[in-house]
Amino acid sequence: MFSINLRDVTKGLITAIISSILTGIYTSIASNPPKFPSTLDDWKPILLVGLGAGISYILKNLFTNSNDQFMKKEKAN
Repeated sequence: MFSINLRDVTKGLITAIISSILTGIYTSIASNPPKFPSTLDDWKPILLVGLGAGISYILKNLFTNSNDQFMKKEKAN
């Protein structure tokens, strides 16, 4: 608990990328008429969702012990 490693950061980055892609697809399909995001204003919410998802994943791992228990200390051997 209270530590992350490169693997956690990598998985957080993958989570951010996947959530951004899915948000971009949803935004494109939901707009009327459907269009690809082309301006910075179109991309801001997509990137913010990805950033939030990645940070959330890393924070979850920061507060999870090696037994995948949230907010529980490591058991002493």
